[in-house]
Amino acid sequence: MRRFSMIGFALAVLCGASTLAEARPPTVMNSPGYDRRLQESRSQLGSSPATAPADAPVVKPKRSKKKQPN
Repeated sequence: MRRFSMIGFALAVLCGASTLAEARPPTVMNSPGYDRRLQESRSQLGSSPATAPADAPVVKPKRSKKKQPN
């Protein structure tokens, strides 16, 4: 009986310890400078006036040869 309770306790400790792991790699970190520049660039992008797209020149479709039956 004591063996089963020790095994159960060990399993509970292992399961509890496995939930403490972070889901992101250690190379990912918060960078205040990057976040600030990103917000500035997004605000500049949103505040710029919308420009109309240039009209693309009309291109005629190329002619292709029809296959002749043998």
